[in-house]
Order: sequence, then C-alpha cells, then structure tokens
Amino acid sequence: MKKLRVLLVDDEIMIREGFKRLFDWEAHDCEVVGEAADGMEALTRIDTLCPDLVIMDINIPILSGLKVIQLSRIRHPDTAFVIVSGYDDFSYCREALRLQITDYILKPVNYEEFGTCIDNLKISRFERRIAAADEPEAREERAITGLTRYVQAHLAEEVSLSVLAEEFHLNAQYISQLFKNEIGVGFLAYLTNIRMEHAKKLLLSTSLSIAEVAERSGYGDYRVFTKAFKKSEGVTPSQYRRDFLDSSAEG
Repeated sequence: MKKLRVLLVDDEIMIREGFKRLFDWEAHDCEVVGEAADGMEALTRIDTLCPDLVIMDINIPILSGLKVIQLSRIRHPDTAFVIVSGYDDFSYCREALRLQITDYILKPVNYEEFGTCIDNLKISRFERRIAAADEPEAREERAITGLTRYVQAHLAEEVSLSVLAEEFHLNAQYISQLFKNEIGVGFLAYLTNIRMEHAKKLLLSTSLSIAEVAERSGYGDYRVFTKAFKKSEGVTPSQYRRDFLDSSAEG
C-alpha cells in the first residue's frame, strides 16, 4: 500500500515543525510532502501536490481553513481534511462537519489520538475503494474483502485472528500481514474502528442502553466498552449521545 501524502497548513512554524518531528509518520505509512502558512498558499499547494490528506488550522491568514476546504472540494473531492484548532466552538465544529472533514482535533495535539485518526482514515479509504470497485466478481475473490466482510457481519461475536484463520483456512500471521498491506493498519485497529463506528450509529439511532450497545458492538463488559469508546472518541458513550441530542435541539 502506498504512503499517504500529507500537507501541513498552519501559520505558526512551530506547530508545523512539531507535527513533523513529534509524530512518527513512517510508522503510519505517511510522508509530509509540503507545508503552507496561509489559505492562498494552501490552495496552491493542494493544486500542485495533490495530497491525500491536508492537516490544517482554521484560523490562518488570507483565507480561513474552512474556506480552503470549501474551495478545494470542487477540484479535489477525494482529498481528506483534518482540522487542528484551538477553537472548541460548536459553530466551527458544525461547519467543519458540514464540509465532511475527517476529524476535528484540538490543540495541543495528542499524537497518540492523531495516530488513531490516521488509521481510521486509511480504513475509510479502503472501504470506499472496495465499494467503488468495478468488478464485483473479482472483488469477492480477494481474501481481504472476505475477511473484512466477515468482521462486519460478526461484530457482536468474538472476532480474532485465530477465529479468522480457522474460518478462512489461512495462517493467522498471514491474515495479520494482509490487513497491514491492504488497509495500512493492523487487524486490531481495524476491528476497533468498525466496532466504534457501529456503536456510534446505535447510540444515535436507537434508545438502547449503553450495555446493550456494548453487547451488540462486541463488548461483553460495558465497562470495557466505555473505556475503549472514550479512548477512541474522547467522550463516554453517554456523553456522545447527550451531545448529539443537545446539538439536535439547538438546530
């Protein structure tokens, strides 16, 4: 799998340098291909470099980060954007979500959480690539497609490399390497991402209790689920649901 090409956009050079030095890009199969210090420069860099991912502050000179995203969407619909901002303001978050950004991260950046964001982006890109494939018959024959479909269909059950190995008559180590090569993340990161996405849908679209959501998402112990959810999303499942209901009421 080819490396993700990354563009860093922030008017503070120390922020850009921090991203380059403090985050292990190589470990996450990424490379920083360019930088920009204002909105106009960002638009030019996006046009010339065609990055897979743009990491950008909102409050940058000339054009705001949100305006850059809005204009870039026209020519580069497949480019992913992650907002890194000091603004913990719902209006900014709502506008960013409307523009379909990948994530909204607050400064100072937690680089472990940012690594999870990168992994989630890779999984999302993989899922879109599979869905958009032109040859369904050939696609069904690919081992990774069968494996991911099995995981998604059995989220509420025990899913592990050993289970997949037995089910598909493949070596567990081979399956582990297959996830890394084809998706760019390890099996556990993929499984956690899919379970969290399923849990979020249940939290927002049903009135199931947290324990029931946990069980349907593959966690027998709701306390383990709550801890994993907070690590992934930054809030507890109850707070995630409450924030959504509050924002819906405001809208």
